[in-house]
Amino acid sequence: MPNSELSKPYEPNLALRALYALFFDRIKVDPAWVAENQRLAAQGSVVHVMGNLNLVDFLALDHLTKRLGLPSIRFVNDLGLWVANPDMGQGWSDLFYPRSPATQLRHAITSGGSALLFLRRPRDMVDLAIGATRRRGRTEGGALMKALLELQRKSERPIRLVPQVFVWTRRPEPKEYGPLDIMLAPREWPNVVVSVGQFLTNYHHVAMRVGEPLDVRDLLADAERDREREEEVRQRATYVLLRRIERERRGVTGPAQKPPDRVRLEIVQSPKLRAAIDDLAGEREADRAVLTGQALAMLRELQARPDPATRRGLELLFHRVFHSVYAGIEFDPADIERVRRASRDGTLILLPSHKSHFDYFSLGYLFNRQHLPLPIIAAGDNLNFFPLGQILRRGGAFFIRRSFKGDRLYAAVVDAYIRRLLRDGYPIEVFLEGTRSRTGKLLTPKVGLLNMVVDAAVNVQDQKTYFVPVSIGYEHIAELNAYERELGGADKRRENAAELLKTPEVLRHRYGRLNIQIGQILTIDEVRAELELSEEGPLTPAKRRAIVTRIGNRVMDEINRVTAVTPSSLAALALLNDHPRRTAGHRDLYERCDRLLGVLRELGARITPATALGDGPLRTEALREAVQLFLDSELIAINHENDEAWSHRIWARPKACVGASYYVPEQKRLALDVSKNMILHFFVERGLVATALLMPGGRPVTRDVIRERVQRLSRLFKHEFRFRADAPFDEIFASTIDVMLASGELAESAGGLDTGPGRGEAAGLWWVVTYANMLKNFLEGYRIAARALLLLVKTPATEKDLVRRALAVGSRMVTTGEVERREAVCKPLIENAIASLMDEEYLRRDGERLELAESFRDAKAVTAIEGRIAGFMGEV
Repeated sequence: MPNSELSKPYEPNLALRALYALFFDRIKVDPAWVAENQRLAAQGSVVHVMGNLNLVDFLALDHLTKRLGLPSIRFVNDLGLWVANPDMGQGWSDLFYPRSPATQLRHAITSGGSALLFLRRPRDMVDLAIGATRRRGRTEGGALMKALLELQRKSERPIRLVPQVFVWTRRPEPKEYGPLDIMLAPREWPNVVVSVGQFLTNYHHVAMRVGEPLDVRDLLADAERDREREEEVRQRATYVLLRRIERERRGVTGPAQKPPDRVRLEIVQSPKLRAAIDDLAGEREADRAVLTGQALAMLRELQARPDPATRRGLELLFHRVFHSVYAGIEFDPADIERVRRASRDGTLILLPSHKSHFDYFSLGYLFNRQHLPLPIIAAGDNLNFFPLGQILRRGGAFFIRRSFKGDRLYAAVVDAYIRRLLRDGYPIEVFLEGTRSRTGKLLTPKVGLLNMVVDAAVNVQDQKTYFVPVSIGYEHIAELNAYERELGGADKRRENAAELLKTPEVLRHRYGRLNIQIGQILTIDEVRAELELSEEGPLTPAKRRAIVTRIGNRVMDEINRVTAVTPSSLAALALLNDHPRRTAGHRDLYERCDRLLGVLRELGARITPATALGDGPLRTEALREAVQLFLDSELIAINHENDEAWSHRIWARPKACVGASYYVPEQKRLALDVSKNMILHFFVERGLVATALLMPGGRPVTRDVIRERVQRLSRLFKHEFRFRADAPFDEIFASTIDVMLASGELAESAGGLDTGPGRGEAAGLWWVVTYANMLKNFLEGYRIAARALLLLVKTPATEKDLVRRALAVGSRMVTTGEVERREAVCKPLIENAIASLMDEEYLRRDGERLELAESFRDAKAVTAIEGRIAGFMGEV
């Protein structure tokens, strides 16, 4: 095939111009791709490099360089474009009197243009059938690279070989070709018909990537050191460029796929799983065969079978559902670029927060829209029911049992499967919390599966593994009604087809915006350095556990750190902070939310664009939308006592507006508390200090006394909140006090600490009471748990029974007014309180039952326990 002479920019004929206008003008251009190409063009001469010969790729790149004002492509190899050029005379002249490709390439660069080199020609049917690899003739390819080296010798302007990748289809390339691939050409080597078909069906969402450039000056330096090895340098450059192109492509499509049955057979033959089977079976061959069959059956039950057609269908379905129930998705493009860089360099372990079943789709949906490889998702086997299980499995989920303690074979199978996923380069999505958080706060990480991932990552030494903390946040959780029942003490309903049929009811509502934030990406080497563990030599079990624990805690801390502040979480925090019987006017609510927003901004919290623009104040429309969302969900209500016209509009939909006043119905405080808890962790340190300051005994209070009180509260709430692990207690306490002093929330005198002059328009007392009120329901919940211990004076009880009875006690205490906040009567809160009371050695476990410690087996002693907790509640 003749080379294409483009010493002046290629101009398509009239027919192709029409196609350009119809299709190429509609290509959605990635701004990052444009910026990188503009940067490279400004720094020197650019020679674009693509892997496989593809006419459509050239036409698209040529069009985009013209459209974006980049240096025009004046040379492309192996494409006979003279027929498509309107200057037929030039085309015929080049056909009968061709110049050498090297001459054309040099002319293209020296004239100020760019060039495009295809590194490989497509294979023919015979090649595909026999599995042969056909490469470019070494003479021609070598001549082009040699021409670039010679040109660089004569020029001070750098020449860079820039890998370009256009991905027209997201379907990963199979590792085995079928008859259809041989007849029509596989996606890796598309012929013109296949290329055009891929373009016509995907031009509106093509993925465009720029690989790491290769500087010809570096090649020239290598060649100059040993002239006899110049040919080897050129060949190595081609290999490096192909590797970089393939890395970018796999960063979009994911790894190549093998048939599921072949993968299972290969997994059961893996050395570690074979060793486990041999150890369990002993020396009898028949027993080994039986266990191998069981392992294969477990793999069939476990294995994900990602199917491109199913994933495409789920994408379309979720896109439709998403836009019907959510107002949009908010994320930071810089986060996506960080993930993209890590994906190019190694395997991603995605570790998101877990608050909703929508989490299974949200991250994959964002990855798909941002042209990142879709993850394989670890899901509980409770979701493996017909028909959802089959759909999720083909969408990329694998199902693991909730517990497999004591089942060595199953543990070995899961471990081998994780190793295989990691070795193949699949992104893996694991929910560290193990189950959905019903409270809005993060749960304690379950590190069983993470331990397997870390073990596999340590042993797969030829590739990097990146652990990616992800915060998935909601303004309103779709399952909130179910959560409200469970928080009140009802048992969790098992997922099944009947529950699935209720989905249309869920989809009839609107749930505000969804936001996804990415924390600092971690590596095992970084964690080893933090723990001061040597990078050489094998890891002992104790060191490996330390790494797993540190990764789990660091991930959860990062999720908390990057959790986005939304208008609904701000509004919920402000509404629940007041006395339960007080109403809040819209203007007053806005002022309080804006004040809290200022503190959050100082704390470094991420603020969603819908909440505030840049460093500006809270958007008035954002608060109105959040309040309207709560009104529509009946989480709050409007107080109409002062609205004389309301009696004439009794059937009207309640509207959030400047003149309205709102209150939280007592039975809805528990549900609204979920939204509050999503950002509560930002205020916990100040809340502990404020609670310690307002304890009975008067003010001011010395630093030492407040420090001792805060330390006791921290120990009491160790199961409730995630406390910072990056500094010792004294340092965190001192910095919190210093910040509150500097802001005017506190003041210090010779007598000690007291409320300060205030910050902004609010007095110091207002701030201190506000912070303390944020934790009041937790203190009341722990007091309820302590009161319930009276039930153990006569006889021990199971933990489940104690929690159930404590909830009943709490409801009575709310009725009598001993407990102010209804959200204190909360099942997870009571469970955490019981765990804390066990740590304080007031309780102990006797088999499946809980009993009081010997020193507290009378009513007076139990009352004293309650009194200690009640003593933390002062002026709030």
